[in-house]
Amino acid sequence: MTTILGISAYYHDSAAVLIQDGIIIAASQEERFTRKKHDSGFPEHAINFCLEKAGIAPEQLDYVGFYDKPFLKFERLLETYLAFAPKGFSSFFKAMPVWLNQKLHLRKELNKGLNHSYKKRYIFAKHHESHAASAFFPSPFEEAAILTLDGVGEWSTATLGHGKQNKITLTDELLFPHSLGLLYSAFTYFCGFKVNSGEYKLMGLAPYGEPEYVDIILKELIDLKEDGSFRMDMSYFNYCQGLTMTSNKFEKLFGPPRKKESPITTREMNLARSIQKVTEEIMLKCIQHIHRQTGLKNLCLAGGVALNCVGNGRILREGPFENIWIQPAAGDAGGALGVAYLIWYQLLNMPRKPDKNDSMKGSFLGPNYTNEEILSFLKKNNAVYHFIENETALCDQVANYISSEKVVGWFQGQMEFGPRALGSRSILGDPRSPKMQSVMNLKIKFRESFRPFAPSVLKEKASDYFQFDSNSNSPYMLLVAPISDKIREQESQGNHGGLDKLKQIRSTLPAITHVDYSARIQTVDPEKHGRYYKLIKSFNDKTGCPVVINTSFNVRGEPIVCSPKHAYRCFMATNMDVLVLEHFILLKEEQKKSDQHANDNYISQFELD
Repeated sequence: MTTILGISAYYHDSAAVLIQDGIIIAASQEERFTRKKHDSGFPEHAINFCLEKAGIAPEQLDYVGFYDKPFLKFERLLETYLAFAPKGFSSFFKAMPVWLNQKLHLRKELNKGLNHSYKKRYIFAKHHESHAASAFFPSPFEEAAILTLDGVGEWSTATLGHGKQNKITLTDELLFPHSLGLLYSAFTYFCGFKVNSGEYKLMGLAPYGEPEYVDIILKELIDLKEDGSFRMDMSYFNYCQGLTMTSNKFEKLFGPPRKKESPITTREMNLARSIQKVTEEIMLKCIQHIHRQTGLKNLCLAGGVALNCVGNGRILREGPFENIWIQPAAGDAGGALGVAYLIWYQLLNMPRKPDKNDSMKGSFLGPNYTNEEILSFLKKNNAVYHFIENETALCDQVANYISSEKVVGWFQGQMEFGPRALGSRSILGDPRSPKMQSVMNLKIKFRESFRPFAPSVLKEKASDYFQFDSNSNSPYMLLVAPISDKIREQESQGNHGGLDKLKQIRSTLPAITHVDYSARIQTVDPEKHGRYYKLIKSFNDKTGCPVVINTSFNVRGEPIVCSPKHAYRCFMATNMDVLVLEHFILLKEEQKKSDQHANDNYISQFELD
């Protein structure tokens, strides 16, 4: 048996993945253990989890792979600073100690992280090769076109190519500083959100605005070509040499940047809508170009931009490809999986037989906890609980809570790998409730009221509620689709503008219908989702609605919960009504008030992040 450990670290979302003979055994981001959102440090906890799951020690590993080439990245850093010198000294001064003390000594860091027990070979892959491998090798396709889009790896910011059987070939690339990921992040920064985490907010804000700045962006900021490649006018940006994303020239064009936590204005909404539209157009041009080049019917996507589910939805509906598959951990965390697969297939030349459902196991690849472990925790914390051993009875009871507008924390099985909660570490609610979006945003998640919630829908019912082909699949919540006319309400409730659009009821499922009549859907099937499927089916049997709200089990600024301890603390510190830990049900009204007040400090550290 050949055992391979893949690692990503030191930029964004450090992670570890372990495969044995090509099968994914375990995968997790470091943030889930350290509780530092997007933790970029060395993933020692994630590595230890992977090794423990496989029941091996570091010395039993056959290969260890790292998802990019640090010396090439350092070369890009030095050349960029030299190109802009003497500007950028403060940024250079801030970056150099980290590189000189840590990142350039990666083998030393890896040895330390593996307790100096691993004595075999380290493999370093290029960043976008890792993304491409993570996109194609777990996909259900024998052959497919590949597109990767993100901020920047070593020099590449986008690549395209194709995969066939056990090999991938990248044929074209876009080079730093011209980057779709960094362009989108620049607008994220300018609109007052945090780079590398606030891009979701910008995408969620976009439907509230109008695309009034599209022409300015295309005329002043970028020169876009028909093949999807583009050049940016770098005089408007500051990320090459400074500590901000945009320059004074950018501010002269659009005004001063929004201050963090200040009111969101029409300008921010319109900027969000404009850059989202430009992003979608670039994505569509890229996939049309790669289709002309390859003539293939399948497409695989990865890289941080592949998490733009609105753009993905347009690619599926309007693009030339019959099928698309997107890596659920499309960002840097997925690079750890990519490098492990590169070693298995390309270095070792092992045969590949695609799984018709993909090889990601629903992305349920993280830690899980037994009923015995949960019981021990609950007793230690004097929690009041109910144990329901029968799975059908459990699902029926939880479905009753959801249908009575209770907010439910749902903690089941192995934790998800990637940024989405997919029914293992989720907060659930009734999508039919007009008040549920505001309640869950403001009282549970402690986040902006405009943020949309995603629906989980029984796969066989998806095309009844959404404009989504019955043969398509979205198990990883990476596609946005318009709602079906069947559930759409007439637009006769007043002329609401800006964030007031939230007040309008747009469908019979108002809590999951965004202001542009769309939803980011997750299709749920019995093979991938097990108990979660049974829960939604029970809810459908009771209500006639095969859809529930599914949002990640966390509060604003916190990673998704990993352990029963994390879930319990989040439950006690918010206005969540019910917590389900495997077969245990906890009701908020039955817990001691003193325990609830003891968690006040827990929430305060996240509210303003």
